[in-house]
Amino acid sequence: MISTILVKRAPGDIRRGLLDAGDRVIPCALGRGGIRALKREGDGATPAASMRITGGYFRADRLLRPPARYPLRAIRSDDGWCDAPDNPNYNRHVRLPFSGSHETMMRDDRLYDICLVLDWNRPPKGRSRNRGSAIFLHIAKAGFPPTEGCIAVEPEAMRWLLPRIGPETIVRIDR
Repeated sequence: MISTILVKRAPGDIRRGLLDAGDRVIPCALGRGGIRALKREGDGATPAASMRITGGYFRADRLLRPPARYPLRAIRSDDGWCDAPDNPNYNRHVRLPFSGSHETMMRDDRLYDICLVLDWNRPPKGRSRNRGSAIFLHIAKAGFPPTEGCIAVEPEAMRWLLPRIGPETIVRIDR
């Protein structure tokens, strides 16, 4: 069991990182704004913080439920995630259609085929408007283009990680 996943910026590119998990170092994509201690909604930064994974989602229409020690829910076409700071549902799962600004969880680009929710700006730590939303550990696009603030790894790396991490695992992102 991996107790801590350490994410650091890769040399030469603030938008790429190295995820140190047990005996492996895995390349990852970071936010287009790099890693920041003062995370704000829309800045494209990955928060410098220690977080836990609270659960996640997978695309049942594309893959079998992956082995995981977290509750993973099959993504439905009406699943969304609110990213509107002034909405009472900010940084929460919502049902679509939804009038506020949101992300659609069922994406065509496969990023959320497996998507783990990190507890950034979420209970039990509390939620603050404009502090950032939808910080996930998810699948990367080919070539590791930057994310909007998430951590993204190749599908093979995610399949390797899932059975080795659990509710006690800390994801620590250092600057």
